[in-house]
Amino acid sequence: MEEKEFDYINVIPLVDVMLVLLTIVLTTSTFIASGIIPVELPRASKSHEETLKTQTVEIDKRGNIYLNSKLMSLESLRDSIISLDKTIPILIRADRDISLQVFVDVLDIVKKLGFRKVSLQTEQKR
Repeated sequence: MEEKEFDYINVIPLVDVMLVLLTIVLTTSTFIASGIIPVELPRASKSHEETLKTQTVEIDKRGNIYLNSKLMSLESLRDSIISLDKTIPILIRADRDISLQVFVDVLDIVKKLGFRKVSLQTEQKR
């Protein structure tokens, strides 16, 4: 019995598997990068993002306040961050359609507690 040599290697199944893996990676990275709570950010000329270990305060369209994705009231927000190191950056992600008073209340709490590294996340204007 004579063995026949391979003339070619079928790579189509390998390409199919790689495309599925690429789709999974891109989909999960989108969810990780965008955050869990849907917030439409206001626009500014430049977008800045801190890569340090930050505490994130988010305010959604209804005015609900979240600290690191955990729903809180203004009082519980104050109680949660009062014991933190004052050099830790605080990132505020607020929906552009919220009441200004809610944003000012959150910012007032953060500033009164002595945090100096406070930033507001925005999207770049197109």
